[in-house]
Amino acid sequence: MKNVFFLLIALVSFFNVKSQNPVTWQATYKSISATEGEVIITATIEKGWHTYSQRETDAGPINTSIKFTPSKEYTLVGKTEESNAHEEFDKAFDAKLYIFHDKAEFKQKVKLTGKSATISLKAECVCCNDMMCMPPKTFDLTVKAQ
Repeated sequence: MKNVFFLLIALVSFFNVKSQNPVTWQATYKSISATEGEVIITATIEKGWHTYSQRETDAGPINTSIKFTPSKEYTLVGKTEESNAHEEFDKAFDAKLYIFHDKAEFKQKVKLTGKSATISLKAECVCCNDMMCMPPKTFDLTVKAQ
């Protein structure tokens, strides 16, 4: 009976971890001119967790990626830029990697082809703590540009 109790506790803990989402994403639009703007994509990361930069690496983790859905309503200007990533040694991958703690911010300049646009994108990332990494997760985001 005691073993069944511990098994149930372990299963509940496993499913709580599996359903946990240590990062939340948000997209906003900042107008620069009547036809240009910037999509600001922000990831808020729970304390004790981290995620990785867009920078390519051979060390192991899946890098964060931001992919915009093609549309006739806008064009991308340049590449998606990031800020706040800092290089540190990651024990899980035994390598120096660019990592985000607390918050990650990405910016993409866009040129509107009309007066407004609905901009859709997907943000994919892996989140890790000192003991484990969550499976890669994709987040669908939409922002209205006017």
